[in-house]
Amino acid sequence: MTRTAPPTPGQAVLLDSVRVVYGTGPGAVTALDGLTLGFDPGTFTAVMGPSGSGKSTLLHCAAGLDRPTSGTVLVGGTDLGPLSEKALTLLRRERVGFVFQEYNLVDALTAEENVALPLHLAGRRPGPDEVRDALAAVGLERRGGHRPAELSGGERQRVAIARTLVTRSAGTGPAVLFADEPTGALDSAASRVVMELLRALVDARGQTVVMVTHDPAAAAYADRVVLLADGRLAGELGRSGAAEIAARMALLEEPC
Repeated sequence: MTRTAPPTPGQAVLLDSVRVVYGTGPGAVTALDGLTLGFDPGTFTAVMGPSGSGKSTLLHCAAGLDRPTSGTVLVGGTDLGPLSEKALTLLRRERVGFVFQEYNLVDALTAEENVALPLHLAGRRPGPDEVRDALAAVGLERRGGHRPAELSGGERQRVAIARTLVTRSAGTGPAVLFADEPTGALDSAASRVVMELLRALVDARGQTVVMVTHDPAAAAYADRVVLLADGRLAGELGRSGAAEIAARMALLEEPC
């Protein structure tokens, strides 16, 4: 089993010997097989691998959406294992951002209202500039009064990103932003805008981004590409071009 170096203090997210098994007996499926992996603050990591490699399971465990069968997950130094469901919900609300492929916006609300929604759910009234600043950070300060149906797919995804940024009053964004195929429903032009935005959040604001993607062009924006196969680490690349990433992916997908 390929294993990274042991986790080090100060990492934004740590997974140590994480194992996830679905089912029991002969039909049990191992989604993550003792994976150890860390993500440094202020970095952009792309996670790639063939279908069934454990990419989404890694993301869901790291974000506290699923609990591993064994092993340890820490977000900002907090061990998620002992936390109650209520405590996990609070941690996700305050310290974790999640961007999905399908945006998950409320159709009846404007862009401003969608961005403010997490604060209202937390029982907090947004400050006068919080929502405006979050939309400005994604280049949509003039689109705040529009509903999702009046926005392009790329704009909707940018509203979803703004919604994650507003969750901390300091305006620096969540401790870590997880993105699950954020360009999967977008054309190439809109994908480029979203990826440039995520890159800018890392470079200008020190945001930590962990992204699952199947797209080598999207992964080329990351500082680091983590390759998974059969729930294990299958290799890593530093910042690389789309062609090099695609070639490594092709090797992983070749039949044994």
